[in-house]
Amino acid sequence: LNDMGGLDPMYQFSLDAYIELFNLSIQKSTFSKKLEERIANLNSYHTYAVYRSTCRGLFEAHKLLFSFHMCAKILQAAGKLALDEYNFFLRGGLSVPEDADRALAPPGPRLLLHHLLRHSKPRQPLCGAACSGHEGGECTKLIRPSKMSSHHSDLQIVLSPPQVVEESTSCTPLIFVLSPGVDPTGALVQLADSSGMTRHFHALSLGQGQAPIAKKLIEEGVKNGHWVFLANCHLSLSWMPELDELIKQLQLLKPHPNFRLWLSSSPHPEFPITILQAGIKMTTEPPKSKTNMEDNLILVSKTQFSRCSKPGPYRKLLFSLCFFHSLLQERKKFQQLGWNVVYDFNHSDFEVSENLLCFYLDKYDNIPWDALKHLIADIIYGGHVTDQWDRRLLTTYMDDFFCERSVCAVPPLSLSPLPLPSPSHTRSSYSLHIQALPSTEHPELFGQHPNADIASQIAETKMLFDNLLSMQPQFSSSSISGGAQPTKEDAVRTSRDATQLENGIKGFVVMSSGMEQTFTCIHEGRAYPSLKPLAAWTRDLHQRVAQFGHWANTAQPPILFWLSGFTSPNGFLTAVLQSYARHWVLCLVLWIFEKPECSITHVVFGYHQDGVFVWGLFLEGASWDTKNSCLVEPTPMQMVCPVPPIHFKPVKKRKKPSKSEQFGAFCIILPLICNFIGFSFPALVNPVYC
Repeated sequence: LNDMGGLDPMYQFSLDAYIELFNLSIQKSTFSKKLEERIANLNSYHTYAVYRSTCRGLFEAHKLLFSFHMCAKILQAAGKLALDEYNFFLRGGLSVPEDADRALAPPGPRLLLHHLLRHSKPRQPLCGAACSGHEGGECTKLIRPSKMSSHHSDLQIVLSPPQVVEESTSCTPLIFVLSPGVDPTGALVQLADSSGMTRHFHALSLGQGQAPIAKKLIEEGVKNGHWVFLANCHLSLSWMPELDELIKQLQLLKPHPNFRLWLSSSPHPEFPITILQAGIKMTTEPPKSKTNMEDNLILVSKTQFSRCSKPGPYRKLLFSLCFFHSLLQERKKFQQLGWNVVYDFNHSDFEVSENLLCFYLDKYDNIPWDALKHLIADIIYGGHVTDQWDRRLLTTYMDDFFCERSVCAVPPLSLSPLPLPSPSHTRSSYSLHIQALPSTEHPELFGQHPNADIASQIAETKMLFDNLLSMQPQFSSSSISGGAQPTKEDAVRTSRDATQLENGIKGFVVMSSGMEQTFTCIHEGRAYPSLKPLAAWTRDLHQRVAQFGHWANTAQPPILFWLSGFTSPNGFLTAVLQSYARHWVLCLVLWIFEKPECSITHVVFGYHQDGVFVWGLFLEGASWDTKNSCLVEPTPMQMVCPVPPIHFKPVKKRKKPSKSEQFGAFCIILPLICNFIGFSFPALVNPVYC
């Protein structure tokens, strides 16, 4: 449990709470007169009890991680998991020893390797060698890293919503750990209503000058048995020590049995650990997939559902709005393929949009599509969006969800395979329709290629192993390092930073946070914060040195520029424009790279005065058709596609083209190098579906 504290400062667990849970496990576990059976029952019940109570306070992304870490610790304690093998599974080998075949001690992976070497045909079944659970995980990580989460999903137990009120006491604070875009106030009000505490529920958002009011609410709640909810405790950290003392005094005051102290706070390292250890923690996160749609529909009361004078169009568009809101939130799981920047769309955006929809349908005889699209897409939801490419995506979805097709008799959404309900359905029928939707989230539902789902699963696996590595103790292992070469150690020791690090390890100097990060990276074989591992980063470094070294020695620019090797590609292309303007004595501000002159070629004849040839670019989410010279859908399992050399030729600026000219003829705007510049290329499919 203590290992989880490194992932989030709110993950704090006290020894007293663990002892209380252990005593409870002794009382509730199945009794047996046989000692071995009694111990087995106690271990089984206590393991589940620890898992249940801990997962209640973990974010969804860390629940599978905790399950995996807990399982590994149990196997290590039972002697069923070798420590060297487990660390090799997490980190991988930095180098391959000469006796690599003998190094595969477990029989399962070794037999699998021999089978793959003998049978290269892809349709032949894999060998039936019996692999243990962790050995199967090693094979899965080697062959299909995108399936690691699903491979270990059987370690995770789906828990029902905890009955925190019954499990808590009047002396135990109940703490909501907040995530962006989620407010637990509404759910807590509903809980108070169902518990008969509506008149005794008092909420206060903390901030400057609110401390005396909060203290008075607690004192009255202790005396009269109220529910007191103090929201946003992270905004009043200076008052938290006093709140900590008030919570400690609850043990002496013996408050009213109905008294409950509810707290909410975003994760913050300065939040008092003693409050976290004394309380029951619960995480709040945005719901996913169809659960998100159900929650949005619940926000619309029966009165609201029936208030519009045009019930048919209103209910159709309300369902479209629920779908639209859920889709925008779910695209975050695809990372950069979903949004260039992560945005926190919340329930308030949906509520304002729903009120606006009802108002405009009541006010106008004909549906004002342009006004609705502008207010919802550009103002309400678009107010969160800062990236121009993300804004185009948001507008595209809005054009598809809010149009004449959405209110017709059979209104299919062109971006979605899901049918819309009939306008005569009631609110409960809408809810049943949402529940009947498929639970599996297909990437096509979000306008994505199936490869995007694989990429998100690989990123999820990488995050899982990075977090597991951060929880492991630092030690040396020959199976991990593969044997350090003396020349490498000598090179590290010649560096000043490495000398300071060595002194810090020996205790001669104080270890700074930077030195600790350097030590961890060297131990795990990683480069400084980078998307590439140490070996790939070193290889790229050699290529950069070779390109710039040759350029400096010959005083002639290369025929082909490796654009990926530049720290600032945008600056390089600006320099190309400057060079072109000087050569032809032209005004720089009148020239720009534009689509007709930005062509992809497979033959480079030599150095050109009119622009440059660049290489080293890759497509993600698309592929390049050499025969037709256009963009096409990627093939299955093709995560990236190399792009042939591109000729960047400056052309004279024109007047800003119209929207139909700019995005016509089925062309896709490619954001290159973190959206610094964009170029359009022809495509065989409509870019709306890409």
